[in-house]
Amino acid sequence: MKNFITQFSRIFVGILFIISGLIKLNDPVGFSYKLAEYFGETVLNMPFFIPYALAIAVFIVIFETVLGFMLLVGYKPKFTVWSLLLMIVFFTFLTFYSAYFNKVTDCGCFGDALKLTPWESFTKDVVLLFFILILFFNMKLIKPILGKKPTNLLVAISLFLCCFMGYWVLNHLPLKDFRAYKVGTNIQKGMEIPEGAPKAIVEMIFIYKVNGVDKEFTDKELDKIPAGATFVDRKDKVISEGYKPPIHDFTMEKDGSDYKDELLQEPKLLVFVSYELEKAEATGMRQLEKLNQQAKAKGYKVIGMTASSESEIAKNKKQFGLTFDYYFCDATTLKTIERANPSIVVLEKGTIKQKVHYNDIALLNL
Repeated sequence: MKNFITQFSRIFVGILFIISGLIKLNDPVGFSYKLAEYFGETVLNMPFFIPYALAIAVFIVIFETVLGFMLLVGYKPKFTVWSLLLMIVFFTFLTFYSAYFNKVTDCGCFGDALKLTPWESFTKDVVLLFFILILFFNMKLIKPILGKKPTNLLVAISLFLCCFMGYWVLNHLPLKDFRAYKVGTNIQKGMEIPEGAPKAIVEMIFIYKVNGVDKEFTDKELDKIPAGATFVDRKDKVISEGYKPPIHDFTMEKDGSDYKDELLQEPKLLVFVSYELEKAEATGMRQLEKLNQQAKAKGYKVIGMTASSESEIAKNKKQFGLTFDYYFCDATTLKTIERANPSIVVLEKGTIKQKVHYNDIALLNL
């Protein structure tokens, strides 16, 4: 019975680590954004790690995936189980901290493929911790499924494949796009709120100074505010988020006006996405003006989208000889649309027809 439980735990933990690792390895840039959020001053207060978030993300997801495979094949059980235990203890603490203090709304455990609430993430880690502890206390029952040399070879192959996958997606695009802006998506429809969808419930809290002390009153308790009290502030408390469409906070702003309704009706629209021009790869930026001229010759309207300032836009246009206009959109939204900086998106009346990394401009179908 003990052996059965141990082997079940081995298979369950190994497969879950592989799935979780591969989903994040498919999009390590997205996972790095989540790590940067954890490293921020409002969460762990370790901003010095933020510049290294991508390198840390790649290491974690490769290590996580290979650990799962090592467990399944029985490679170095002591090292493998100890590594799994230390990793799950750390992430259990992290998800509990995030859930209890409501710091990060999505841990990124399964990337954009499966969104978990903070408490769901913590529960998942507690379950994994339970099964890993079974493996820890029954380590002697974990045996290699093959001989030493074949096992070593399989682990080496798994490590090589994971490293190659990481290299590929960083220099091209995720193999599978789980985001709201995947190819085939119509942006206008993605922003629609279905009829009868639950609406957000917000309670207004009014703060008044009563006898020198700040006291809070809800919008239903205004009649209880004593005479002579002085208004201090008002804050909104979200009781229920309500329905949030898959695509929100999407804008195409220029000179204080939002042109998305107009631009998303264009039959041929080519968009250069650069969430931060100051961080954009020069290799990609140098190719944009040539592509701009080619696209215009084929009847495309060409624009850029960025969250950078007007001065940064002017600087880049001068540096790379760009003649198209840039429209403003929130940086988080642009990072969701595409990971490469810059990247190219082809739209037809608001429907995303193609997305390519700047390394793959030759693959564009214009």
